[in-house]
Parts: sequence; C-alpha cells; structure tokens
Amino acid sequence: MSDGLRRNLEMAWGVRERPHKGPRPGLSLERIVAAAVRVADAEGLAAVSMTRVATELGTAAMSLYRYVSAKDELLALMVDAAYGPAPAGPPEAAGADGTGWRAGLSRWAWAMRDRIQQHPWALQIPISGLPSLPAEVAWFEEGLRCLAGTGLAEDEKGSAIILVSGYVRNAAIIGADIEAAIRASGKTPDEWMSSYARTLTQLADPQRFPALAKFIAAGVFDRADPPEAEFTFGLDRVLDGLAALITTRR
Repeated sequence: MSDGLRRNLEMAWGVRERPHKGPRPGLSLERIVAAAVRVADAEGLAAVSMTRVATELGTAAMSLYRYVSAKDELLALMVDAAYGPAPAGPPEAAGADGTGWRAGLSRWAWAMRDRIQQHPWALQIPISGLPSLPAEVAWFEEGLRCLAGTGLAEDEKGSAIILVSGYVRNAAIIGADIEAAIRASGKTPDEWMSSYARTLTQLADPQRFPALAKFIAAGVFDRADPPEAEFTFGLDRVLDGLAALITTRR
C-alpha cells in the first residue's frame, strides 16, 4: 500500500487530517470525491481527471494534491462513495437465529446491484484489494451479519460473500455490455433479440448445432427477458447452493 493511499484511508476513516500550510482551504476530501463522482455520473469515467474535478470545484488542480496524491487513489475513494452506506435490514432478517440469512443476503445483493446501476462507471475500476475503506468494510460487515447463526465457519462466510458479490458484479458487467450493444444497434431489446435469432438460424446448421436449434425453436429469443428476471434467477441459484451447504453445517 502506498503512503498516499494509507493517508487517504486514515482521512476517509476520520482518524487523520492531512496537514497543509497557510489558511485552511475550502476543500475537503469529501468534496473532492463527491465532485469526481458527479463528473463520472454525468460524463463517464474517462472524463475524470484532476483538472476536470478541480474545474467542477472552481479551484486549481494543484490544490487537490493536498488531499489526493494520485488519480488511482481518487478512483478508489470514488468507488467507496458510489457504493455508499451498506443496506441495513431488520434484526430478524440478519440471520442471528439461522433462518433469516437468505432474505438478508438477497436484500444485500439487490442493494449492491442498485448502487452499481446508479454508478455503472464503478465497474470499470479494477478491484485493488480487500475491503479497507469505510463503505467497503460496512458492506462486508452487513454480509457477515446476514450469515450469523448459519453454522458456517468464518472463512466460509467470507467465501460466501465473495461468491454473492462476484455474481452481482458479473451480472452487472454482462447486463451493461448487452445494453450498450442494443443501444448501438438502434433497435429495441425485442428487435435486437429477434434479429440475433434470425442470424443464428441462417448461419448455424441444425445438424451441427441441434441443441441450439431446439433452443431457438422454443422461442427463447422471441423477446428480451426483463433484466430483473435474469438477475433473480441467477441469485436464487447461488443462494440455493449456499442453502445446501448451510443445511449440512446444521
């Protein structure tokens, strides 16, 4: 971990103020990160630069370096701000008695999906390590709380959280890529699916691809499924797998 990132971690957690000379400036780490998020939301991640963020704040780019020593550090803080506070559910859904874990973890996954959809640029920033920033740690804590009372070992709880969050992230990436392809085509989702089915029908020999031919004939490509339905199906299968494991632990 770089010294700059460590300083920013300490500032994000409120345990350290970055020293600066002269009069106290009107900037803060929170204001800088919020401005960067606004730029990314409005113009895309590629538009985010120290100069652009400084312009958003009405200041000079050099003034930002009192708080953020590199763009990579700013990006990490932006992702933490994009996810924001972890979803807090009722105590009975926390899994303390071993029965509410599924509802709690499902709510956790849907909330994560919602935050990603609000800030899709966050998917373009690689995961750089284990949870360390305030929001990241709060989400991790809530995931562990949901799994309390399940009988899973602590390391299994961690693996379960990686599994669920990995599913959410992967589903969001695929969904965003497909949405971009549909948008670029100028077609509606249903038109895009029908066009795809016609192309496959023309190109794929049913003798060579009998399973695919049966799939197309069943009308699966006749219309686009709602993204929520696809997400629900996948999440339920992931949680089914965890349920089977939890049953064995009991």
